[in-house]
Amino acid sequence: MKTTRKTLATMLALGWLGMTSNQHAAAQGGLRPMTVEDLLAVKSVSGLKISPDGRMAVYSVTEPDKATGKSISNLWYSIISREGSPKRLTTTSARDSEPVWAPDGKSIYFLSTRSGSAQIWNIAIDGGEARQVTKLPIDVAGGPAISADGKLLAFPARVYPGKSPKETVEEDKKRGEAKSKAMIFDKLMIRHWDTYDDGKRSHIFVADTETGEARDLSPDLTSNSPPAPFGGSSDYTFSPDSKTVVFTAEPLKDHAWSTNNDLWQVSVAGGPLKNLTDANTGADSYPLFSPDGKHLAYLRQTRAKFEADQNVLTVLELATGKVTELTRKLDRTVHEFSWVGDGSGIVAGIENEGHQDIFLIDPAGTAPPRKVIGGKGMHTAIQSPRKGGLFVYLRNDSVAPNDVFYSREDANGPTVTKRLSSHNDDVLADLDLTAAEPFTFEGADDAKVQGWITRPPGFDPAKKYPVLYLIHGGPQSAWTNTWHARWNSNLFAAPGYVVVAVNPRGSTGFGQEFTDQISRDWNGRVYVDLMKGLDHVLKTYPYMDSERVGAAGGSYGGYMVNWIAGQTDRFKCLISHAGVWDLPSMYGTTEELWFAEWEFGGPPWEKEYEKGYQSQSPSNFAGNIKTPVLVTHGSLDYRVPEAQGFGLFTALQRRGVPSRLVLFPDENHWILKADNRRVWWREMHAWLKTYLKP
Repeated sequence: MKTTRKTLATMLALGWLGMTSNQHAAAQGGLRPMTVEDLLAVKSVSGLKISPDGRMAVYSVTEPDKATGKSISNLWYSIISREGSPKRLTTTSARDSEPVWAPDGKSIYFLSTRSGSAQIWNIAIDGGEARQVTKLPIDVAGGPAISADGKLLAFPARVYPGKSPKETVEEDKKRGEAKSKAMIFDKLMIRHWDTYDDGKRSHIFVADTETGEARDLSPDLTSNSPPAPFGGSSDYTFSPDSKTVVFTAEPLKDHAWSTNNDLWQVSVAGGPLKNLTDANTGADSYPLFSPDGKHLAYLRQTRAKFEADQNVLTVLELATGKVTELTRKLDRTVHEFSWVGDGSGIVAGIENEGHQDIFLIDPAGTAPPRKVIGGKGMHTAIQSPRKGGLFVYLRNDSVAPNDVFYSREDANGPTVTKRLSSHNDDVLADLDLTAAEPFTFEGADDAKVQGWITRPPGFDPAKKYPVLYLIHGGPQSAWTNTWHARWNSNLFAAPGYVVVAVNPRGSTGFGQEFTDQISRDWNGRVYVDLMKGLDHVLKTYPYMDSERVGAAGGSYGGYMVNWIAGQTDRFKCLISHAGVWDLPSMYGTTEELWFAEWEFGGPPWEKEYEKGYQSQSPSNFAGNIKTPVLVTHGSLDYRVPEAQGFGLFTALQRRGVPSRLVLFPDENHWILKADNRRVWWREMHAWLKTYLKP
């Protein structure tokens, strides 16, 4: 499809009036269904940071390298308030990511693999050659933070506690040359996510911005900072006086069954560590000082051993120790935040009924949080350079991956929003994509439950379409109005399916009580919600064919698929990815024991909890299964170990139920590698085609 600049501008304008550019083009004809190659070609925009003067934004763009099959990342920047003006800052075949501005606004520090290992580099904003800053013998394990005086960088690196980076390399060499590869453990956890515990821990280092000389601020710390495996650069920060660093660290004891991450403060010269959140037994994270250095804002969960408790934006007054919760009454989880540049407020990204909205929050807690931008997808990396209603952020939705946007509140009229980048217009221009359509219905206990419908390409309301019912993982998670790089609703819909995705009990973004109502009840109200949701859409939308319905889910969604298989024959086929099959054995082989102990009350050998494990275990209903099931699993999945998939497949085969196992020896809980993702999508689409006949 050939598109002129004038035509593209018209299409984008229509998008802001409620019709996406793709829907407009579809009405003119010439668009095609999405393929897995299209999904893999999408560029990922991340790491957005605004300059100290609030005039510019820098970020990274990751894209596939067709020659190598790997990904490359480069830095780009935009002039805020100048629509569609991004410029490339770096050009490399490696990975440049996680940029931060120097305090003078003249250069960018960033993480790069261009030297062959991950190190921190610096480049002037007006271009030129990049300069390598750190030259450690080990990888830098995360993006840099920079001190206000511009003299120091903070970052994580993995070392053996008590050993320097050089000694860590020597120890690795010694272990690599050993004839026996035996691993010996004296305590849990022995493995996490997709790696075994090798004894190393992630520590926070500081390095001189000129010489690159680095030192470990917590050389004897026996826990990870930032927490593994998903902690990041938001978990460490300098104080505004450049004298201390505050970082998030995992629990020092009972790591496998505790969520008690704490915030620790240490001098940039090293020395004793001070626990700032010792009184709270839940998880603390995301420390960020106010510009004047008098307060530390952070995210706090108050319930111990519960990873899905409400993230409450909290402010610690450093002089008095006074703690003020700013968003408890909002009854929504805060996922990220930043201080307004002058310290007059805090802008936060808050999950809310399938979107991530932008709120402006009074740091003193005297005024209630105010929603600035709501709906219209997922708003992340939110920043406001100064008081006055200017917000810069990344935005994506079900038909558009991340791009850079800014919005300005106008006292005399509506908020003005403009897009600063358009990195995927070329990939999406010819695709027939359908925006996710929300709906609601009455679930268990007559509760309001929300879901999404994605219609297939070339949709004709007079036709009947097979239905694919998606069930999300977590279980404390949600289907949102987002561009999903793996469970992409438009790619599921592409062969001719109506995709339905419901947010049943346990889903986030609908209040903490709604989220809590799945714990110890994995197969109760949530199952009723899902079945009522399916009944609702089949009755309400005549284009959905009730005789051709399949279901698919991953993780907890895989568990629910497995549960459904033993409870009902209403589905023509099922797909279970990384699904829990046998709850008692799952407890003994997973890594984060706090999860199972919260969800089922305690360990399965204690009599008061044994019944819950047994009554909610899909394996106990294997004798009822008749529906064909596709099973997919990664061998490096230590969250839901591959034995769960093996157990399901064994039962299916032994009973003579049509089934197939697709095993990925080099994948974890997620299917991430491009070639494996091609196989995953091919097998799922083939399975659905066999039984749903689109």
